[in-house]
Amino acid sequence: VQLQASGGGLVQAGGSLRLACAASGYNFRNYNMGWFRQAPGKGREFVASIRRSANGPNYADSVKDRFTISRDNAKSMVYLQMTSLKPEDTAVYYCAATTVVGSFYATQPDYYTTWGQGTLVTVSS
Repeated sequence: VQLQASGGGLVQAGGSLRLACAASGYNFRNYNMGWFRQAPGKGREFVASIRRSANGPNYADSVKDRFTISRDNAKSMVYLQMTSLKPEDTAVYYCAATTVVGSFYATQPDYYTTWGQGTLVTVSS
């Protein structure tokens, strides 16, 4: 079971980036997916999650209306479209997979069993 995140980079404040996460080695359709981030010196923070059927996306308040999570089950991919980026969005972004169901559990990193390696997003002011 592997997750490979990509798409990070350096962008100016107000800009956009699209992160992608490729899944392999398991039945992607059986897993709920999430994006988390970790800024230097801080803990891992929930960003967004999406259910197996692609409905019911869930967002952290800090990214709501700026970020959009989506998935393509046919391609075993999950995406995070980030717009209106702010310097405080700077972090390593991780995709993760879980079979646990529930809006609360979707926001908790401890309930995710598989993690990608992370991709760095740097937003300059």
